[in-house]
Amino acid sequence: IHSMESPNGSTGQEIELEAFQRQVAERFRDLAPSDSDDLLSIPWIRKLLDTFLCCQEDFRVIVFENKSQLNKPPMDKYITDYFERSLKALDVCNAIRDGIERIRQWQKQLEIVLCALDSQRTIGEGQFRRAKKALIDLAIGMLDEKESSSSVAHRNRSFVRNNAQRELRSLSHFRSLSWSVSRTWSAARQIHAIASNLVAPKTNEIISTNRLNVAVFTMSHVLLFVVWALVAAIPCQDRGLQIHLSVTKQFVWADPILSLHERILDESKKRDRRNSCGLLKEIHGIEKCARHMNELTDSVHFPLTMQKEAEVKERVQELALVHKAIKDG
Repeated sequence: IHSMESPNGSTGQEIELEAFQRQVAERFRDLAPSDSDDLLSIPWIRKLLDTFLCCQEDFRVIVFENKSQLNKPPMDKYITDYFERSLKALDVCNAIRDGIERIRQWQKQLEIVLCALDSQRTIGEGQFRRAKKALIDLAIGMLDEKESSSSVAHRNRSFVRNNAQRELRSLSHFRSLSWSVSRTWSAARQIHAIASNLVAPKTNEIISTNRLNVAVFTMSHVLLFVVWALVAAIPCQDRGLQIHLSVTKQFVWADPILSLHERILDESKKRDRRNSCGLLKEIHGIEKCARHMNELTDSVHFPLTMQKEAEVKERVQELALVHKAIKDG
């Protein structure tokens, strides 16, 4: 029943609902990148959102065509629960919007570094001081909001110049004031609320609703996974990622969604990603390039040797590639 494999003589509604589940499965299979580096990149996130919108549109058509059944039990509860989950997802989207704005601010800091260390002209001490200040501001912006100032400084000592740590301690509290969500709001709790009581429909309810509740269950899981993936990728307040997707592989779309869920969790467990403010590939690129630039600027003495200047220009080119990826995204 759960796999929606209809026998011969299926009604038009059964065929439509079966097709919906197959389409969801195919779309999420298409999201599995052949190259692991593409996972959680900006293009992948765009594709994820496109997938969600396509699924949502198909679901909207199903709901519209079956309006007469939505006020009858148990469908009334299924559809009400879905709308409540959608409202919770909108709250998460507000926090995600803040995270995207953060990334835009980091992009501006990258632009300052790139302008200061423009490879088309001779690099002087003034340009280096300007680049160093931008790198410090970038480091401050990427601090994890939840951490206390002392633990933040400890966690990011490899990322931030030692002589900037006092400034980091005094400014680390500033970040939380700019979020549009309250200080007690938690993305992790919100996702757990979306996942709460999301269980597979019972056989008798599947029969009584002509399988319409399976479509709601399917779309609820699509919503849950997409919101969870966005929180994993984008800076967000209290980004706890440990959530259990309670769905069996009897559903045709379960395997591709569970596979993506597992791959993202594996990514979050990598040593260089555990303390990241977001798993977005481009954020990792910013952290890596900025760390290299910080290490380089600490070792620079003027006048620059030809070897050191060549090294600076190489690092600037790496930073330019990351900046372009964010700008184009």
